[in-house]
Amino acid sequence: MPNRLAEATSPYLLQHQDNPVDWWEWGDEAFEVARRRNVPILLSVGYAACHWCHVMAHESFEDEDTAAYLNEHYVSIKVDREERPDVDAVYMQATVAMTGQGGWPMTCVLDHEGSPFFAGTYFPDQPRHGQPSFRQLLEAINDAWVNRSDEVAAASDRIRDALGRAVELSGGAAFDAGALDEAVTKLARDFDADWGGFGGAPKFPPSMLLDFLLRHGGDTATQMAGRTLAAMAAGGIHDQLAGGFARYGVDRAWVVPHFEKMLYDNAQLLSVYARWASQHDDVQAAHVARGVADFMLAELGTAEGAFASALDADSEGEEGTFYVWTPAQLVEVLGPDDGTWAATLLTVTGKGTFEKGTSTLQLQAQPDDPERWESVRTRLLEARAKRERPARDDKVVAAWNGLAISGLVDAGTLLDAPDLVDAAVRCGEFLSDVHLSEGRLLRVSRDGRAGSHAGVLEDYGCVATGFTALACATGDGVWLERAGQLLEVAIDHFAADDGGFHDTADDAQSLLVRPRDPSDNASPSGHSAMLHALLSHAALTGSGRHRDAAERALLISRRIAESSPRFAGWSLAAARTALDGPVEVAVVGPAGQERDVLERAARRHAPLGSVVVAAEPGASSIPLMADRDLVDGRAAAYVCRNLVCQRPVTSVEDLVAQLEG
Repeated sequence: MPNRLAEATSPYLLQHQDNPVDWWEWGDEAFEVARRRNVPILLSVGYAACHWCHVMAHESFEDEDTAAYLNEHYVSIKVDREERPDVDAVYMQATVAMTGQGGWPMTCVLDHEGSPFFAGTYFPDQPRHGQPSFRQLLEAINDAWVNRSDEVAAASDRIRDALGRAVELSGGAAFDAGALDEAVTKLARDFDADWGGFGGAPKFPPSMLLDFLLRHGGDTATQMAGRTLAAMAAGGIHDQLAGGFARYGVDRAWVVPHFEKMLYDNAQLLSVYARWASQHDDVQAAHVARGVADFMLAELGTAEGAFASALDADSEGEEGTFYVWTPAQLVEVLGPDDGTWAATLLTVTGKGTFEKGTSTLQLQAQPDDPERWESVRTRLLEARAKRERPARDDKVVAAWNGLAISGLVDAGTLLDAPDLVDAAVRCGEFLSDVHLSEGRLLRVSRDGRAGSHAGVLEDYGCVATGFTALACATGDGVWLERAGQLLEVAIDHFAADDGGFHDTADDAQSLLVRPRDPSDNASPSGHSAMLHALLSHAALTGSGRHRDAAERALLISRRIAESSPRFAGWSLAAARTALDGPVEVAVVGPAGQERDVLERAARRHAPLGSVVVAAEPGASSIPLMADRDLVDGRAAAYVCRNLVCQRPVTSVEDLVAQLEG
């Protein structure tokens, strides 16, 4: 018989609806029940595409005896970290503080006030590798709760105090060119010159850092970005058949990925590859970008025009089965000649590069026969389509769809692919129609229906940035108006006294502490997303209020950038744009070739982070376009930087000279 989670909207929670565990969703009712029964709270946090979450569920939460013990001695709460990033942030901070590391599944035990007194991650069903079994752990914690309550209370108090101190932030000095140069120098010390990326294994796509490096420029930054983009594109982390990238590489050479595919990764990488392709006339990078876009549309696109969260890593009960090959399988599909050729091209070996003699597909060198490769790729895709597909987490997350809009706009405008801009518009309309309610954002939806969870700061920052990108791409001021409304809510309800932002609104559900983390992780922090949204809005409107808000928030980012630049990539990118102006380009003229060539030149040659808008005279309500007229009856471009505008120009040569001067 299904448990309470059968009523959930989260696909992750629905995966647990048939567990014998008497699960609750996060909420006051679960805590009231724990107080009435005088039992501790078992908090389990994960997400739908998490491999080890599935393992722990199968080993422990599906086990009748373990479930019976949990139901007798605990109140058990299951949380989807993607649906409730605020809850996840608070207890992940506690887990790292208590154990020195974090990850998912996350397992915490809480008192009746929500204070954790035990935290960890995955626990096996049997004692293994020095770890107790999950059942042993539950029995030991219950014994402490019943017989040593003073120790439990003392531990809870210590963690609560530590978490309260951790969210206190203070600003540093304003960014200058020297600080950004120093960040590049520090990043270079962690750079893997052989395989790109930063640090050792496991290695995550450094999307936000790459954005900063592309904006910053210079030999060192450009070399690090170029090497990383090329290595990732060639590796097994990149789906060589259908496009798109897996979440991270388990090795430093990007050969074997953790096979889940996340929307936020692909949305960001779409933007970065498109920007690199435009900057460097890199045909291969453009091909990678188009492949990422095609993957997003085909595999993550929803019927309503938005994008689902992720594809699972597992199929047929094992990780990666859908994606890997043996030489014999290649020959079976392609025949002896093409099969042998493909095995060499794609580094599919007899020994294997993955498990059980299978190999991921790599493309370390471009094929000498492109037509043959396209035939091979098509046939392998057709054969792979007959395999059991990974499950899809089809909930729509507002923030990640905001990133998708930005990525699609970048690829569409830089690679001359208007269909991608159209897809971004559809996604924007969906967010406006479904996720906006009485001026406030809702975090998630599924099947076109919004859930009840309030949006957090990253939702407001990423969606506002996406809406601003749509304003630039379409010239339609309604998108700028919608972005402005979101920014007003963020300033009114999320702003902190020190100039930064909290991750939850001042009227959101109260947690143990009010979460606040301005550092980036696999996706941008809400803080850094707000920087980009505020700067872009100020550039399009001339609003000093929004520019001031961005500059105050950048003071908070400076300390993180100085100590840990790897976790400040998007803040660094925003700081680079702030120092550049940002550059504003208004292209005015009737639709047609004369305006189009100016617009393409502006988007290609303006510094990354610039705002570029094209429209007919008087046709746009975007303030940047106000009072912009034709010059001698011809389409014209107006370039402004740091509140100073240059003379309007009508030729591509003059426009490029102004942008690159």
